Amino acid sequence: MKIKQDDRLTDWLWLAGLFAAAMLLYSINLGGLPLRDWDEGLVAQVAREIWRSPPHSLTWLYPTYWGEPYLNKPPLMHLLVAGSYAIAGINEWSARLPGAFLTALSVPLLYSIGREAFGQRIPAVFTALVYLTFLPVVRHGRLAMLDGAVLCFMLLMVWCLLRSRRDSRYSLGIGIGFGLICLTKGVMLGLLLGAIALIFLLWDTPRLITLPYLWAGIGIGSLPVALWYGAQWLQYGQQFLGVSVVDQSFRRIWTPVENHVGPPWYYILELLKYGFPWLLFLPLAFKRVWQNRTLSWAKLVLVWSGVYLTAISLMATKLPWYILPLYPALALAVGAQLAQFWGSQPIGMKQSHSSTYSRVWIGVFALFAVIGWVGSLYFAKFSLQPEPDLEVILASVGVSMTTVAVLIARQNPQFLSVLIWGSYLSLLLLMTSEHWVWEIAEAYPVKPVAEIVQQGVPTDQRVYTSYPYNRPSLNFYSDRRVIPASQERLLELWNSNPRPYFLLDSNALRDLKLQPKAILNVSKGTENWILITKEGS
Repeated sequence: MKIKQDDRLTDWLWLAGLFAAAMLLYSINLGGLPLRDWDEGLVAQVAREIWRSPPHSLTWLYPTYWGEPYLNKPPLMHLLVAGSYAIAGINEWSARLPGAFLTALSVPLLYSIGREAFGQRIPAVFTALVYLTFLPVVRHGRLAMLDGAVLCFMLLMVWCLLRSRRDSRYSLGIGIGFGLICLTKGVMLGLLLGAIALIFLLWDTPRLITLPYLWAGIGIGSLPVALWYGAQWLQYGQQFLGVSVVDQSFRRIWTPVENHVGPPWYYILELLKYGFPWLLFLPLAFKRVWQNRTLSWAKLVLVWSGVYLTAISLMATKLPWYILPLYPALALAVGAQLAQFWGSQPIGMKQSHSSTYSRVWIGVFALFAVIGWVGSLYFAKFSLQPEPDLEVILASVGVSMTTVAVLIARQNPQFLSVLIWGSYLSLLLLMTSEHWVWEIAEAYPVKPVAEIVQQGVPTDQRVYTSYPYNRPSLNFYSDRRVIPASQERLLELWNSNPRPYFLLDSNALRDLKLQPKAILNVSKGTENWILITKEGS
């Protein structure tokens, strides 16, 4: 009994330590950069309209986007962001906090899954640490998006599934996790992840399918989903089915949405781009998974990774964050392999015939060490625009990768400690910099332009811009709706509207030759934007 109590205490310490490390990584400098376009700007605006509306308006049930029905996704995450606004005000930090918190919570959840799957602590620890240091999970988990919450609810569902093998009451949580996924990102993703859980149960523990607790949990989790979808149907009818169920869910399977298209190997390329350093161990890890395919943890990895990767690869619509639910499965596979390197492995796992580390790894880590050192030197001495944060980040990469390459050459398993710590520290430095949301550099700085719009345009007045794309972040920061328009459309609006508001770049202002005009304000920065209206109107 004493051993079990000590074992439980050690688990709680690991859970607390992993959550603390995750919260530091996910919360540091969380509000330091503007919200990026599309996902963040949209979620933040829908949440603000919920927060501004009185409860009796039922905007929390029927959310709006600029006063029009928001039928894209269920509003669970938007409600959490609105609650964050109520506590901490409307800002980047409060918009991103709910997703960051839930993604951080997914790290100890994956540790708990590892403990259930492997039956030993070391592979569970490595699994959680690998997952903690996957760059795409960290980046997207910190954003005001829905995907961090999906990761948390999915891992809750899987943990309850594994735990229910020892205590059938935990199967209630399977259905609850399923329901939370559906209320976050829609029923299609819920059905896909639920199918993965069902296939694993049928292969590994089919007796659980007959448990009353399982079906009771599915009923409990599905009830609020059915009520929400029913309420939308009663309110909007065919419009809801056409937009939310068809256009924003099932149509993505066979039709690219908004030109987000890619080849079937799109997500393999995403792994190659952003999966370092753990991608290096995946071939050996999956070889080990296949050798142990009769064991429960290997079955879980095979079903999870195989079904999910196949499903998203066959979909016509391709978006980088669709791959995120795959990373926990990859972390389980890599965690089992790293435990073998460390000298510990789950009971029953087949022994590896080779204990040596590949010399290819020495070359790869040495290459990345060179990239780190050269990049750091470039930004320190030769860059026309000083970037001290990039200099430090790349120096951290150079030190870590150099040490890892040396330890691998010496066949020292301590290279794992250095690799994990170096990856965590480098990610931490990246999150404190101005570069972790690199997409905001793809367009003009949004805040200075939003400021002149907010100062010069009355509330509820629309603004038309010569910029060719819609920018939800500009709409959010200016608290005005800024609509892209062609030059022909701008001329039409100028002639037909007694007081139009235009946001134009200097080229469009020159080409349109609008008269008589009054310049209200000009943004300051590398790219000037001019706010105008009719003179004397």
